[in-house]
Amino acid sequence: MKRFIVAILLIIGTSLSAQVQFEAKVSKTTLGLNERLRIDFIMNVDGDNFVQPNFDGFRIIAGPSQQVSQSWVNGRSSFEKVYSYYLLPNQKGTLVIRPATIEFNGQVYRTAAIRINVTAATAQPRDPNDTQVSAEGNLYLIADVSKTNPYINEPITVIYKLYFNNIGISNSTEASKPKYNDFWSQDIPIKQLVAEEGLFKGEKYRYIVLKKIVLYPQKSGKLTIEPLSLDIAVQLPSNQRDMFGRVVVTEGNKRVSAGTKIINVKPLPEAGKPEDFSGAVGNFDFKVTPTKTNLKNGESLDLVVSVTGKGNMKLFSLPKPIVPNALEMYDAVHSEQVDTPLSGMVGKVSDSYTIVPQYKGNYPIKPLKFSYFDLGSKTYKTLSSSEIMINVLDGPTAAVASNSGSDKNKIDKVEQFKDIKLKTKILKINKQDFFGSNLYLGLLFLPFLILPVIVLLKKKKEALDGDVTGNRIRMNNKLAKKYLSEAKKQINNKELFYIALEKAMHNFLKAKLHIETSEMSKDNIQELLLSRNANPGAVNDFIALTENCEVARYAPSSSVAIQQDFDKAVLIISDLEKQI
Repeated sequence: MKRFIVAILLIIGTSLSAQVQFEAKVSKTTLGLNERLRIDFIMNVDGDNFVQPNFDGFRIIAGPSQQVSQSWVNGRSSFEKVYSYYLLPNQKGTLVIRPATIEFNGQVYRTAAIRINVTAATAQPRDPNDTQVSAEGNLYLIADVSKTNPYINEPITVIYKLYFNNIGISNSTEASKPKYNDFWSQDIPIKQLVAEEGLFKGEKYRYIVLKKIVLYPQKSGKLTIEPLSLDIAVQLPSNQRDMFGRVVVTEGNKRVSAGTKIINVKPLPEAGKPEDFSGAVGNFDFKVTPTKTNLKNGESLDLVVSVTGKGNMKLFSLPKPIVPNALEMYDAVHSEQVDTPLSGMVGKVSDSYTIVPQYKGNYPIKPLKFSYFDLGSKTYKTLSSSEIMINVLDGPTAAVASNSGSDKNKIDKVEQFKDIKLKTKILKINKQDFFGSNLYLGLLFLPFLILPVIVLLKKKKEALDGDVTGNRIRMNNKLAKKYLSEAKKQINNKELFYIALEKAMHNFLKAKLHIETSEMSKDNIQELLLSRNANPGAVNDFIALTENCEVARYAPSSSVAIQQDFDKAVLIISDLEKQI
């Protein structure tokens, strides 16, 4: 009977132990050196003392995360506990993940070892649970170029867009700025960054327009636009959830680049190029306009040479009029009324010449010609003004003026001096001797009075010159006030405002703490300010505002937020000035 009971117990124990399942599953057995591997340790019982393997040849980038699920179906229960890890291989070759262990009812259970074949880095990993992969596949910086084969001085536009999907973006900093060598460039201001929706690679993405540039190539051939690179702080969803079931978001940093762009610039055709061509490219209207054509003696006129239209308005010269010798022409006053929208420069440029006639008569101003290359027809066009006749109604004639020996010329010279009085009436004045006067005595003793003042001023100057630290403090105080003043002037220009505000706060620290820029770490500033009895709240506000200056230059912000930051800076600096 005893043997029968022992046999039954052995059968039951063997049956229970056979029901325990503990295994390891991986997302793939072959992966690239830059790919992530997910491994799950799954058990159908609530085992104790889980011991993970040491993962030789791998680096743990996430985990362990634990998931437990239990359900009842038709009176039968099921249980599952999972420990999950994300691994990154450190080397190529065949790597072995050794067994993990658990304890259940006094027995130890192990998973089977798993062999992983690690190859060279792949072009682009696609593991959806990998936060880095999610950033790679959902964040792009694109430079849209309107035209890659323009003529010289034909406008092209470059629009930098940041596309993102399923991730969050907090702020960005420029890792490298684009360079536009051999281009005339004009930034198009973007008042506020706005996220929009659009298609990218056939899929729906959100995007932000970061920068708009209008470029005019200045020489032919292959021209290079150096790339814009950004360091972007992103929020990436993970495979973990909090106690409320919400996806846990992890912070990360990603550098993206718009890539180098090659522009093949075509030279302007030589066939049909006018001799007076000065480089104008576009579509223009040309006028030569005098303010008046009939003048009296002593009057002048303004001759305005103007070009209106659309093209490279600031990049060519206007023709200069040729006038007769009897008209004296002064240097031109140049003016520009040009706007630069995304489509290119448009407006009016003009040269205004002041002309003064010397003699009576009629004087023609010959027609002027203006040539330009028309982008629409791909041909050169020449515009001409009409001849302008200047009528001087009175004054000396050229013939009389040139006859210097005539009686008429002598009479004119006499008439010039007719108002000069030839007889002088002399009146006696009362003269007081200088010697012995009050002025004489004052000048005599003045050096003795000035000498002590000079000595005192010299000593004060030597003391000030010797006080190197004091001079530096005074200079930094002046710089802080200067930059706060500059920040107030730039309050409508976000980027320039925060640059000036940051410089003002740095110079305040230099003046009060006697430190240099290289010593301005967060911990050092906090320690020095607190050691000088500064209020901890004011210190924290000062450091937070300093760190916010760099971020706020690129993050969206309103004029109200900028004004609040300026008021906060004034208040913080004032409080710290009193405390330290």
